[in-house]
This record gives sequence, C-alpha cells and structure tokens, in this order.
Amino acid sequence: MNVLIKTATILDASSQFHNQTCDLLIEKGKITKIAKSIKNTNNYKEVSLDNLHVSQGWFDSSVCFGEPGFEDRETIENGLKTAAKSGFTSVALQANTNPIIDSNADIAFLLSKAQNHAVTLLPIGALTKNSDSVDLAELFDMKNAGAVAFSDYKKPITNPNLLKIALQYASNFGGLVCSFPIETKISGKGMVNEELTSTSLGLKGSPNLAEAMQVARDLFLLEYTGGKLHIPTISTAESVDLIREAKRKKLDISCSVAIHNLSLTDQVLVGFDTNYKVNPPLRTQKDIDALIDGLKDGTIDMVTSDHNPISIEDKNIEFDHAAYGTIGLESAFGALNNVLSTKKTIQILTKGKTRFGQKNNPIKEGEIADLTLFNPNTTYAFAESNIVSKSKNSAFLGETLKGTVYGIISNNKIVL
Repeated sequence: MNVLIKTATILDASSQFHNQTCDLLIEKGKITKIAKSIKNTNNYKEVSLDNLHVSQGWFDSSVCFGEPGFEDRETIENGLKTAAKSGFTSVALQANTNPIIDSNADIAFLLSKAQNHAVTLLPIGALTKNSDSVDLAELFDMKNAGAVAFSDYKKPITNPNLLKIALQYASNFGGLVCSFPIETKISGKGMVNEELTSTSLGLKGSPNLAEAMQVARDLFLLEYTGGKLHIPTISTAESVDLIREAKRKKLDISCSVAIHNLSLTDQVLVGFDTNYKVNPPLRTQKDIDALIDGLKDGTIDMVTSDHNPISIEDKNIEFDHAAYGTIGLESAFGALNNVLSTKKTIQILTKGKTRFGQKNNPIKEGEIADLTLFNPNTTYAFAESNIVSKSKNSAFLGETLKGTVYGIISNNKIVL
C-alpha cells in the first residue's frame, strides 16, 4: 500500500513534526518521508481532505462484537469495519460471547477471523471459566495464544480469594488481570445511579458505595499480591480518589473510564430511554468533574467507548427488563472532543496500548504507518445514519458532537 497524504497537521508529541502541517509519504506500510511538500513522482494514491489532522492510531481497551454466538448483534467483520471508520487501529475485544472466550482455541478462533484487516484485534480472555467466577480459566495457555488481558466482562469477582490467586498466578507471566468494580451485595437490583433522579423516576438505584467498596477491596488485594491489575470503566469520584492514592503507593494499577460516563449525567433518564441503561450507570456532574480531573492528572490511564451492541429486542422493552449497554465506537471521538481539548483527546485516545502489550508507532520516518485521519473542528448532530454497527443502541443519538473521523492507515491498508 503506497499513499501520499497531503497537507496534514500532525498531532504526536513524540514526533519532531508535532503541530506542523506536512505531507507524509507512505510506501509498503511504512512512513518513508515527511516534509513540507512532497511531489507525487510515482503517481501514488493521494489523500487530500479538509482540515486534515493525523495522529498515531487510536486504541480502545474494551469493545464487544458478539461473534461467536450473538452475530445478530455484531460480527467480527463488521465490528472491525466500524472500528476503522471510527478511527481506531486496534481494539481489545471482550470475551462475552457464546460460548465465552476461555481457552486457547477460542483465542485462536478470534485471531483467525481478524486476519488481513486494517484494525488489529486484541483478544481478552475470560478470567474465570465461562465467566462464572468459580474457577480460573486457562490464563497461561490463552496468553500464549495471543490474549492481551483477562476479564469477566461486567461481572465482578465476588470471591476475593479467587482474585488474589489470579493476581498471583498471572504475575508469573506478566498477565494483566481486569476486575469489574461493583459490590453486588450493595448494588442489589439497582440499575441506575442512586440519587435524586432515581428516586423521582421510581427506578432502583445503585450507590457510588457499591463501586468504591469493590475498588478498595481490589486495591488491598493488589497491594498484598504485588500483581498487575486493571480496573475498567470506573464511574465515581470515590474510585478516582482511591486509585490516585494507590498510584502514590506505586502499585501496578491502571484504570479506564467509558466516554459516556464523561459526557452524560443520570438526568437524561427522565424519558426512560433504554439506550441510557448502561453499567456502570450514568452518574452526577460531580462524578463527571472528578473523572475529568482524573484524566487530566493521569490517575485515569485511558478512555474506552465500552462499545456493546445490543439487539433491538433486548432494548426496545420496559426499562427494568432492558439489557445494559450502548454502542460507542462511532461517537467516541466526537463525544470526547466535546469534553476535552483536541490535544488532550488525541493524547488519551492513543494511550493504553503498552498496558495491553502493544507498541506505540510514532509519526517518524522509517516507522510503521499506524495513523488516524480526522478533522477536529466540525460539529454535527449524531444520528442513526452515522452508525456503522449492526445494532443501533447508541446513548449519543441526537447529541451534538465535535469532530469527524476520515479513517485510518494501518497494517499496510487504508480505510477512508
């Protein structure tokens, strides 16, 4: 794949061309020249787009595609296409399929399905067999097969001794253990944030305490074991404080936040729209402010779309019975760029790769071309026509977003 990118503003703090407008020549998947102006002597494909900006390829640490078992929600093929058109060159895929991804053969299946795509699929294996929180899955075998981490998607490890053993065992081969932060005995049947909104709407609430207690427990276990822990999709001010203190202690801890938990408060629930039924639930502006502060000071390591396609049959029903989850890949950049500066947005979207065992590819001559192309300044109302996913359950429908993704160049392929 040979291409000449014309007049692009480079946003990459690790590059000598950061904040400069240049041409980029890419030959056979590598950046061979960066200069103010490059002549197209070989008649390569040219990319010239309005207000074109280029950054390192974006990474998402938590997406769901459904296949195998839930192909009606999403397939790997279309999921990777969605990720590419949303600006992501690599995505970590959750194990919440049918069957659950909990063996080396399952990991091999996912990788085989994702071959020859522009987007790199990074499989996450289940932490426990069938994600039932009873026995550990084949962690070492899955690691050798290509798993980048281990997680029971949206399911907490209720037995603290099991998490302790997982951290100890995985530390033998550098495995990254993920623990979803909710204490179910506190949250009970709560499905939204426990606050004034839940009370006024008559919806069962789950308090911040349910998340904070689990985070505190997991951090105690991490300190005891000396393992390597990732806490996905935190949503409360208390969690930010706890993880900030853990980082002061130099514990090997990372965490993420879902973009919808940075953008939407529980007040949107007034219309009982099930697209807003997510886990963890949408919280208050106080929590959002604390999460944004956590991103800015480095307490929170990365953001995720937490992309979770759900079929219409599981969403278009009463709120109490609707499934949790929202798609988020297509809206990720525009929503985050609303909340943070473009510079910070790109910094956050390109973070997290090394935590999941991947290499960063700076925008420099001689480096592999792993690039996202975008315009940060457009504004538009997010509509169903903007959705590439098979499922349409987006919490951002009707929201005004800022910034348009043009596509990616990655794995010696271009998607525009």
